[in-house]
Amino acid sequence: MTAKPASDTREQLIAAAAELIAASPGEDFSLRAVCDAVGVRMPTLYHFFGSKQGLIEAVIQHGFDVYLSKKASAKSSGDPIQDIRAGWDAHVAFGTANPGFYTLMYGKVAPGYVPAPQSRATALLGALTQAAADQGRLAVSAELAADHILSTNVGVTLRQIAEPELGDELSVAVREGVLTAITTKHGPKTGAVIATIELALDHAEVLGDPETQVLVKWLRQLSTAVM
Repeated sequence: MTAKPASDTREQLIAAAAELIAASPGEDFSLRAVCDAVGVRMPTLYHFFGSKQGLIEAVIQHGFDVYLSKKASAKSSGDPIQDIRAGWDAHVAFGTANPGFYTLMYGKVAPGYVPAPQSRATALLGALTQAAADQGRLAVSAELAADHILSTNVGVTLRQIAEPELGDELSVAVREGVLTAITTKHGPKTGAVIATIELALDHAEVLGDPETQVLVKWLRQLSTAVM
């Protein structure tokens, strides 16, 4: 009988743990059950992961790999604010569809502890808020905008995991509230300009792409100059 490659055994242990976690989100799982599912002994699991926490970290890494592969397949609209909206919705959709993974990725809270793989998703969000800042569309720094978005996005997702009957209305309302807060400069006037820009970009077919880009450019210049 040919022995399985070590990499295959490791991946099978991660998959077995992920399946147990997904089956009972928020509950503890048995290392012995993981080993039994793969047909190995406990020393093999400890050889690969060192401890139960090591296995959990590997499952978190796997969760972020799945999450980020989905995000990578999404096309950019070319507008960072619209891409933030799409990213918010994708974040909530992933969390509610994969509560077992998500509660490990974002729901395990301890002072000073942030799962290392989380930095990859945070960097993608930071790139979008920086792009929005470079266009003069933020009322706060790119870093603070990313913090606002991530904090509220995670909170809404955890709430919808706990209470699925809430539907999409809460998520949409909070999303738009956060975007208004981080993009509105000098009160409602700039908010109106931003809303006009978003409307133009959402319906570029009405004026045509070249005309829409000119309109957006003029509106941004006007907003920067007089507001």
